[in-house]
Amino acid sequence: MLIFIFVVLVPFIIGIYYSFFSWDGIQSNPKIFVGLRNFINVFSDGRFLNSALKTFIFTVLGVITINVLGLVVALLVTSKLKTKNLVRTFYFMPYLIGGLILGYIWKFIFSDGFAIIGKVTGLDKFFFNWLLDPNFALIAMVFVFTWQMAGYVMIIYISGIQAIPGDMIEAAEVDGANRWQVFWKVKLPLIMPAVTISLFMTLSNCFKIFDVNLSLTGGGPAHATEMFAMNIYNEIFSNSNFGYGQAKAVIFFLVVAVFTLIQVSITKKREVTM
Repeated sequence: MLIFIFVVLVPFIIGIYYSFFSWDGIQSNPKIFVGLRNFINVFSDGRFLNSALKTFIFTVLGVITINVLGLVVALLVTSKLKTKNLVRTFYFMPYLIGGLILGYIWKFIFSDGFAIIGKVTGLDKFFFNWLLDPNFALIAMVFVFTWQMAGYVMIIYISGIQAIPGDMIEAAEVDGANRWQVFWKVKLPLIMPAVTISLFMTLSNCFKIFDVNLSLTGGGPAHATEMFAMNIYNEIFSNSNFGYGQAKAVIFFLVVAVFTLIQVSITKKREVTM
């Protein structure tokens, strides 16, 4: 509780206080009270609005790909697959790699690795440096973040699938249900608590992505992949607009809170009690 208060709650309250001032972050310089002007200016900030749009696109794509891949692999490793332990380890390992390191690894792959593959195979229209193209750079971020997070949500889905009583699956099969019907009518409703957790984790993490964004693209090219968190970071530490950057951070917090609360409330209603 003390750690949470001093590391999260107190800085959060101080940040809200700073958001009402114009300040460059230097303690000796005066803080000029501007009221709600920082918040008003955010909605006319084209660069911030562009980062918001890119973040929403990234979040939608990331949430879908991470959860679909994680669920598919979870169903695979909970089947009678002989190499299921190997597959489980293989897909979970990327989550253990730090986001900064992961970004630098894939930055090398997309720049040098893809160039070599394109030259050897002649498929240079596909295998080129994705990070130099604004549209492909965003897809590259989705790909890398999916590769990192899919193993984590896979573990959550595995725990949900393994908690389903075997006799319920057997009863559905005896009644003539095929694999798709068993999944859609029995397994999916019963693993909705795992779906709620996974969607919450991926939704919030996609909105808050920073480390992969920093190391993989740096927000480029031409700010095409500058997400919410990086835009706030640049505003505060590159432009020295601490008050304005904190106003963006408060808005960022509210956006994440609203979307995650809506998601949790919707998926909670679909949960089934065994």
